[in-house]
Amino acid sequence: MKTIIQNGTIVTATDIYKADILIENGVITGITNHYSAAPDANVIDASGQYVFPGGIDVHTHLAWPFQSTGTADDFVSGTRAAAAGGITSIINFTNPKKGQTLLDNLQEWKKKGESSLIDYGFHSIISEYNEHVLEELPILADKEGITSIKLFMAYKGELMVNDREMYKILKRAGEAGIITNVHAENGDIIDELIAESLAKGNTEPIYHAYTRPPITESEATGRALAIAEAANAPIYIVHVSCADALQKVAEAKKRGVQVTAETCPHYLVLDESYLELPDFESGKYVCSPPLREKWNQDLLWKGIASGLISTVGSDHCPFLFEGQKTLGRDNFAKIPNGVPGLEDIFSIVYHFGVNEGRISLQKFVEVISTGPAKTFGLYPKKGSIGIGFDADLVLFNPNASRVITHKKQYQNVDYNLYEGMEIKGTITRVLSRGEEIVRDGYVIGEQGRGKFLFRNKVSKVHSTVSAI
Repeated sequence: MKTIIQNGTIVTATDIYKADILIENGVITGITNHYSAAPDANVIDASGQYVFPGGIDVHTHLAWPFQSTGTADDFVSGTRAAAAGGITSIINFTNPKKGQTLLDNLQEWKKKGESSLIDYGFHSIISEYNEHVLEELPILADKEGITSIKLFMAYKGELMVNDREMYKILKRAGEAGIITNVHAENGDIIDELIAESLAKGNTEPIYHAYTRPPITESEATGRALAIAEAANAPIYIVHVSCADALQKVAEAKKRGVQVTAETCPHYLVLDESYLELPDFESGKYVCSPPLREKWNQDLLWKGIASGLISTVGSDHCPFLFEGQKTLGRDNFAKIPNGVPGLEDIFSIVYHFGVNEGRISLQKFVEVISTGPAKTFGLYPKKGSIGIGFDADLVLFNPNASRVITHKKQYQNVDYNLYEGMEIKGTITRVLSRGEEIVRDGYVIGEQGRGKFLFRNKVSKVHSTVSAI
């Protein structure tokens, strides 16, 4: 069956124009000024609306065991939330078991992903170094389409790798056409600061921020970039939260390091003061890196506008407030690190970015769709609107408003980071490979229709820097 989207304003990372879109067999087959409605066509009127490419969230933790508990969203609730929020593809992080091979672990995660409503892929986390891991990397890329991995510089004894291991993995990954995500925080210093804080009786959530100061992020960021430079390998710095870390990225880019940087909506909108809310409300906002002082936000937005930051990912790592976050009521170090955000990333970045004049419509598309697609081997099938692209589309009314509340969300969480915020711009329809999966705010797509994303190798780092 054909679908025609009429009278909408198409927005890509480079263009804004009015046109109709013809969709056949899940793919965009035509774009022109006007398509007449054919008898066998499903016609969608997009008058007064933007037509965006579907959002691509490359930083999610669905069904993720972590810190003695597990994230609250699985691939059912999580991908329903994603669809409702305009996200049509995700790349989720695996979490390997001790002694398990990367390939065996991947098969377990692919099984979990089969219940997905939207298209999905994986980044393979490496938390245990051995020579077999190096041997598996080209197999992951060639046979499984997994062209990204992740390394942690924090969470010692659980996820953290050392510098020597990082160098060897980065080098082999680069040779295999794989880009390496890095969580850049100095885990050794953080662990010592936590011990010092608790010894003094400082247990409130604000001390989560005080024990992970900006220097622990910027030092680790600079070190990771130096290791990537030595290995001549591409690197992706996840969740940049502060100006000091962003400066390290800028310096590395000037040296020619193959680096792409990401930030998250909560760092763009929320700040450290949320960690001082009374009655343990502050526990809801504990994530790593922590929320920073408000002045950092302006520099992060400028980083997006200039192209220094190429993507925005949700880092959706949701824990229930009651029963999970409250595990750390008397000890901030026991609060599960992570916040929800998958359902709101599209709207939050649009409202606080485009509506408030910080970024253009095209830049919005760049960081929410095109940049992620190019960075992680999904382009040119996903990430834009053009002939031959998958018909992953979001129809968006820029004049309507809504108030964010956890009472009307699909995320399986008992709170929302942005509770009570009124935002302008609402999602009216979402199409995934031409199939309507969201209509008027309601998810209508069937679970299990999502397809696994076999991704292209990474030959060079995506960059759109116009000024540093």
